[in-house]
Amino acid sequence: MEHETRQKRGLEIAATKKLRQKGPLWIVPSQANNGSYIVDPKAHTCTCPDHEQRGQKCKHIFAVAYVMTREQNADGSTTVTESVVMTAVKRTTYPQNWPAYNAAQTSEKDKFQSLLYDLCKGVPQPPARNGRPRLPLSDAIFSAAFKVYSTVSGRRFMSDLRGANERGFISKVPHYNSIFNYLESADLTPILRSLITESSLPLKSVEQDFAVDSSGFTTSRFIRWFDHKYGAVRQQHEWVKCHLMCGVKTNIVTAVEIHDRNASDTKLLPAMVVATAQNFRVSEVSADKGYATISNTNAVAGVGATPYIAFKSINNGAGGGLWGQMYHYFMFRRDEFLQHYHKRSNVESTFSMMKRKFGDSLRSKSDTAMVNETLCKVLCHNLVVLIHEIHELNIEPAFWAEPQPAQEVTVH
Repeated sequence: MEHETRQKRGLEIAATKKLRQKGPLWIVPSQANNGSYIVDPKAHTCTCPDHEQRGQKCKHIFAVAYVMTREQNADGSTTVTESVVMTAVKRTTYPQNWPAYNAAQTSEKDKFQSLLYDLCKGVPQPPARNGRPRLPLSDAIFSAAFKVYSTVSGRRFMSDLRGANERGFISKVPHYNSIFNYLESADLTPILRSLITESSLPLKSVEQDFAVDSSGFTTSRFIRWFDHKYGAVRQQHEWVKCHLMCGVKTNIVTAVEIHDRNASDTKLLPAMVVATAQNFRVSEVSADKGYATISNTNAVAGVGATPYIAFKSINNGAGGGLWGQMYHYFMFRRDEFLQHYHKRSNVESTFSMMKRKFGDSLRSKSDTAMVNETLCKVLCHNLVVLIHEIHELNIEPAFWAEPQPAQEVTVH
């Protein structure tokens, strides 16, 4: 136990203190005061009281051993030198369950409508008002999500909508402009968020490791600016930024935030972690170095999970606590750290799945409609994931264990 404690403190010294080499000896700063000790790595000796009194390998000797594995470059960067053993490695393969995959693909469109109908059925209809009868809210949400799933224009989508009406999934066939009008409503945004959360719950017993990242969806807008260097007007597509957290086994989305292109990734992680932890048992959260902050590390730890977040070159272990521990883990046991961190690639797979199936661009023109259309893409993705898991895991999704309060939706 004492050996492990000394080793851990040696890691902290190597990560947070500057050790100096003087010939064959090393000068190691003290953790407790402003003094320093002299370590002879070949003789395994140190001038600190712990080593002189007990004759055991102290934390300063451990610190020198760790630092000697690193080479300081002239530009100040650090190169970690590791021994490499060439061994024959068997390539890991992931066999496809083809019967389940084929069954899911051949019945997806029918099952999608059925699941979407069950999901929308749990959305209460707001109280009736005077004037022209309004489209039932469940029909409006079903139509909007199904339209995004179809990836075709509103006019060409009407044939699919009439088929859904004949099968009893909607009570009446709305005009295509009515679908667009509902997408323009800001009141629809929290309802779509709740549907995304509800669609993820059937897999709460499957997922406990999660990954987070962001990606952009292009819009029909352009931003223009004058490039003084070349004396020309430049332009490029505007885009919205989708931040999400997903399970790494099934790619189900558990939390989502939609913001403008300049929104910071770092600041949005705590909210998504908390939202996911309300419904799932969170064991691990992996993210790239854009999320590497002490506050994000503590936010993940706050829900009882372990953060596997890559560190930037400017980061060090200063700050202590879990941040310092994970930095030491990242620096000195990197292979083991990366086995957990590489689960993060699944969030990139989630975005790839979503964009390949439902498109990487938005048809909507207004800010509100673009947010709602993006949320519809996420909702459609979750339902497609559920359809696959119905055949893969033999689950039967059941939505709305608790009744939902009615919400008013303003249609423009």
